[in-house]
Amino acid sequence: MPGTELHEQLERQIPIAPLGLIITPSAQDLGNRIDTWIATFRMTDHNIAKQDPAFRDYVRSTYELPAPCPRFGTGEAKALLPESVRGYDLMILTDVCNYSLTYKMNGFINHMSPDDHFQDLKRIISAVNGKARRLTVIMPFLYEGRQHKRSGRESLDCAMMLKELHDMGVSNFITFDAHDPRVQSVAPLSNFDNFLPPYQFLRTLMLSTSDLTIDKEHITVISPDEGAMERAIYFASVIGADTGMFYKRRDYSKIVGGKNPIVAHEFLGSDIRGRDVIVIDDMISSGGSMLDTSKQLKERGARRVFICCTFGLFTDGLDAFDSAYENGWFDKVVTTNLTYLNPELKERKWFAAADMSKYLATIIDYFNHDASISNVTTPTDKIHEILDKYNREGFQGAKVDLL
Repeated sequence: MPGTELHEQLERQIPIAPLGLIITPSAQDLGNRIDTWIATFRMTDHNIAKQDPAFRDYVRSTYELPAPCPRFGTGEAKALLPESVRGYDLMILTDVCNYSLTYKMNGFINHMSPDDHFQDLKRIISAVNGKARRLTVIMPFLYEGRQHKRSGRESLDCAMMLKELHDMGVSNFITFDAHDPRVQSVAPLSNFDNFLPPYQFLRTLMLSTSDLTIDKEHITVISPDEGAMERAIYFASVIGADTGMFYKRRDYSKIVGGKNPIVAHEFLGSDIRGRDVIVIDDMISSGGSMLDTSKQLKERGARRVFICCTFGLFTDGLDAFDSAYENGWFDKVVTTNLTYLNPELKERKWFAAADMSKYLATIIDYFNHDASISNVTTPTDKIHEILDKYNREGFQGAKVDLL
């Protein structure tokens, strides 16, 4: 939650326009939490002259605006706006990875794909028809983010998506832990913000794990491949830990499931015997390489292995993780709730979810005020403060701050 100084910063800046939040069905659970937090901030935390005309509709019980996308029997759809959005600072939240939603097409039941969710997003933008004061898209999982560069004769889906949204009038684009944020270069004059969840990872680990000592003598942060090394270095530098990485040796002579299969994971780093290890990456897709990495770490003498990934997709189900946990390959998996989480996953004792709703609500609040978000983007001081208190006083001493 924003501190006193950050509240004062917001109070010095007039909102750009009344806030409106469109929550697509794919992100309903996360969106409802965000909506509640924003209402709480503005009713209890912000000491603003709310009768001022500049703060019209500033305090409300909800900021959600309906935007249903009904479908015809053929599978075609349209977006509807039952209420006017004219003059709003409009933010649209969508989760393109929510496969749990279905629709009927010619008598068949189809699960919505990322393409379906993206089309619904464009339908809503089209229905807005330029009437909003400003338009922001919040897409935690970057649509086609792994198809960000061209290798041979192939499409550039992520770049096309960003260019299309920019051309449709989207002013701000908010995402989390983009596979390669350099894709924003496709629309250099459009605002693209990529946030990371290191504080939420750390907080969740502290809440869900006993006798955890986080310092250079007890913790090593591991990158499962060369692509995640930057994330690992940042996280390790913030918590003052050692780092290491695995190199994925691939067979480039063939393609399986759209990618070159991994032959082996080669470890580069210092001795990890007796140490707790945090493996950090942007996502768990099928989870095969992550489980192989965890197994090798345990075989090298790691005391405990904690897997922290922004997105837990688990595209091949949970059986492999259940088996690996029973075999002692890892001790905890932490992912955020930025994408859909299978209800069965939440029941696993090896799983913990890092709630991002409060963080996203803070980001939205700052965007609405057009205020600087540098303190929100890199909460290094906040991490150091809670880390010092946790290592000094343990969970009970830091409990109030953590909860």
